[in-house]
Amino acid sequence: MFDLSRGRSGTEPTINDVAAAAGVSIRTVSRVLNNSPKVNDETRTRIKEAIASLGFRPSARARGLATGRSYLIGAIHNDRNALVIDTIQRGIVAEASARGYELVVHPTPTGNDGSVEDVLDFVHRSRVDGVIVMPPVSGVAGMGQALAEAKVPAVALSAVAIPDFSSILLSDERAAAAEVARYFIAHGHRRIALINGPLGVVSAAERRAGFVAALAEAGLDPAGEAEGDYDFDSGFAAAEKLLALDPRPTAIFAANDIMAAALLKAAAARSIAVPAELSVVGFDGSAIARMLAPALTTVARPLGDMAVQATRRLIDLIEGGDDRSDLAAVLRLVEGGSSGAVPAEG
Repeated sequence: MFDLSRGRSGTEPTINDVAAAAGVSIRTVSRVLNNSPKVNDETRTRIKEAIASLGFRPSARARGLATGRSYLIGAIHNDRNALVIDTIQRGIVAEASARGYELVVHPTPTGNDGSVEDVLDFVHRSRVDGVIVMPPVSGVAGMGQALAEAKVPAVALSAVAIPDFSSILLSDERAAAAEVARYFIAHGHRRIALINGPLGVVSAAERRAGFVAALAEAGLDPAGEAEGDYDFDSGFAAAEKLLALDPRPTAIFAANDIMAAALLKAAAARSIAVPAELSVVGFDGSAIARMLAPALTTVARPLGDMAVQATRRLIDLIEGGDDRSDLAAVLRLVEGGSSGAVPAEG
């Protein structure tokens, strides 16, 4: 008797078994597996039902030979924030797996002449069908052009438009940082400082530019600035510098959540009450914002949704789609317990 769970011979079911069960040719099954439009809805449904009944799993190697693809996509980054990277990777995997692709992650250096060559070497070595390039790698000079010349579909995540990438997912971080400054001002703060990220990085420069411009609109200059490197230790050192100012700022914007966490620790070490004596706002909306006490007010980037959007666009491009319009992420300020009105003596 034919065992639908194992195939004709009791082994793992094959494409031949699916074709026999659906009453179609192997070629028609292959078309359905590769999402070809050359199969009518009725036949496609019958084949999918046969696949489900048999528990058939198509061979990635066989699919690759048939289509000339590896069914691998790359995620290229140089971000030490594990919480941000984890959220983005989960979003990529959710969309990629649903469409039959696997993820290969490649951390790469930036800020040196070898970063473009490193990415190209990864692409050729791994045989990925396309890549998602995260900041700050997306902002490396010549990166988009090099991938375009190599004919590799590439979707960039960026705070600014970048030439040559197949498509870009933009997040207006300048406008979001300006909203933080206006938020502080609306709560009565006038001595407002900021901990910048590394200003050679596009995102850090954009966040600073938006924040300082919004202060200027209100006739204010920053009460102090210090530069960090988007990590905890540099954030703590920057916080120490700003908290030692006299008069001390009543509000500080840290350009990412990790440095904001360092600021909260530095404030606690000096017995500065948050938010009674100091308001703190971060940027990213990463999981750490909810772990802190008080919970961090932060600009939330919808990282998981951004990853899904970028992956969907990349796979569409790999499979012949021609929509190269830019995508956009909506950033929003999420209030926690780390911010409030200016102290009475401020």
